[in-house]
Amino acid sequence: MKLISFVIPCYRSELTIERVVNEINETMETMEGYSHEIILVNDCSPDRTIAVIKELVRNSKNITGIDFAKNFGQHSALMAGLRETKGDYVICLDDDGQTPANEVGKLIGALDEGADAVYARYAHKKHSLFRNFGTFMNEKMAQHLLGKPKDLFVSSYFGVKRFVVEDMIKYENAYPYVIGLVLRATRKIVNVDVNHRSREIGSSGYTFSKLMNLWINGFTAFSVKPLRIATCMGMFFAFAGFLYGLYTIIKYFIIDVPIGFSSLMSVMVFMGGIVMLILGMIGEYIGRMYISMNNSPQYVIREKIEAEEKTE
Repeated sequence: MKLISFVIPCYRSELTIERVVNEINETMETMEGYSHEIILVNDCSPDRTIAVIKELVRNSKNITGIDFAKNFGQHSALMAGLRETKGDYVICLDDDGQTPANEVGKLIGALDEGADAVYARYAHKKHSLFRNFGTFMNEKMAQHLLGKPKDLFVSSYFGVKRFVVEDMIKYENAYPYVIGLVLRATRKIVNVDVNHRSREIGSSGYTFSKLMNLWINGFTAFSVKPLRIATCMGMFFAFAGFLYGLYTIIKYFIIDVPIGFSSLMSVMVFMGGIVMLILGMIGEYIGRMYISMNNSPQYVIREKIEAEEKTE
């Protein structure tokens, strides 16, 4: 019998997480040959999420709760959950019910058929326009910077085999990026089509600042392509500046047109902005290296909640 581990990062989900857990239990009861466990990671949610998790753990033998000391983000919560799992397959999904737990059989089936990792693909996403834009940008970044295949759709609803998990949890730097870790471990990744539900309660926990942090984390954690792009940009603008300088000199002596202050200032402001952008990018890399050298943790666990039978 194969053990399936479910990892669910939780944030502001006091009204939804119990429904998701019940759906997992009901679905797994209909699938022969599988047992399951559920890891719930509370990312320092300001509502009663941790109280609901404790109640769920008390009423079930196969649920474990983890409570963070502060908010570390979804990817850190996933890493904490992955390190707690024991399953042959690990399935990660959201806490809001939009990722259909009753279709987990499609993901498990793809893993049984030989895939190392499987991502749910939605024909019609029910996220907000802002969240869909964030997903689009995340897709493009993973494609161009992390080498994600163009036809592979990545989402927060995915499953991986045990050996992939073992490789992922070796990553101990302060800025985990789960998609990059999966792509680093294997290229045998497939999609399965599932339905995407509308959000019934609350709103997405992803703000603009969190999405920006996610994008920056993605392209600085596993790729140096931004630095190479910056080098190419510098070479291009230096060459363009040289050509423009020659043009200005020739124009001055042949046409006798005075050099304009406005054009000079526009070029200076534009080039100054490019330089600051590139310096900021380099600083981001250096800053993350410094934080990693100081052994900053991916997360800090305040409490681990287990059923009584597990702690005896």
